Amino acid sequence: MRPSARPALLVLGSNGQLGFELRRSLACLGEVVALDRAACDITKHEECLAVLARYRPDVVVNAAAYTGVGQAEQDPDAALLANGTAPGWLAAATRDLGGLFVHFSTDFVFDGRHTQPYTEEDVPMPLSVYGKTKLEGERAVLAAGGSAIVLRTAWLAGVHGSNFLKTILARAKAGERLQVVADQVGTPTSAALVADVTAHIVARYWLAAGVRPGFPTGVYHLTAGGEASWHAYACEICRFAQARGMALRLGPGDVGACAARDFDGGVERPAYSVLDTTRLRETFGVHLPQWEQGVHWLLEQLISREQTHA
Repeated sequence: MRPSARPALLVLGSNGQLGFELRRSLACLGEVVALDRAACDITKHEECLAVLARYRPDVVVNAAAYTGVGQAEQDPDAALLANGTAPGWLAAATRDLGGLFVHFSTDFVFDGRHTQPYTEEDVPMPLSVYGKTKLEGERAVLAAGGSAIVLRTAWLAGVHGSNFLKTILARAKAGERLQVVADQVGTPTSAALVADVTAHIVARYWLAAGVRPGFPTGVYHLTAGGEASWHAYACEICRFAQARGMALRLGPGDVGACAARDFDGGVERPAYSVLDTTRLRETFGVHLPQWEQGVHWLLEQLISREQTHA
């Protein structure tokens, strides 16, 4: 197929907060088939093969995953199947079709003992079942060969679905007591940003159709810029929402700080999981805004929705 032709794109996990944004961001590139778990359960091998055989996509973007960090500790087999095994057979099936496979991983593959951002060259040492299964998925995708991109991201929040930002906002509106972890640091990242960068990478791949064997595949870190604790993140949510006139019963000064050990839920999480995005920025020529911009943008979308439905 000529590079000028429009690719056929398949998005798996389309009902999650990232899948929702991918449906939007990829639509300008070609025909998008977006499937939720009911239409394609990635943990069912034969079902996955049948779906790929039916649609024969040029690009498969896998946003499906087992995301319950606490639940994974109780059901490691289910987490491993969804996060570790399934991505491998999806990548292999995409390889056999001669297509590009895009997969998403997490900052939880690191142990959090660094004091500076993790690069792709740093050795992963996950602490939790969730992190371990996501690392297995990365390895399975890369071992399948073919054209594959693994994008590690972190602390996602989007307009669609449940997330930390929406939880803080709802509790601040209700005037509920807020105690937020202050000794875990990462980078709040908009699902829309991850989806837009993914679309940029896919477009670069498609335009380079004549030289795909040299396309820069592999692992890349993709988050917004900067870093914050969960507590600082919560304070910024309340501050900006209040400044934009949202009716909050709690402001940033009402957000209490606590230690991670008070809310660990039996799962050890990395204390510092900021990701260095230099490789992604230099390879694909993308600009990644500071995390606060993503928070502000998302809050503006939520405010606009409230006004529309008022």
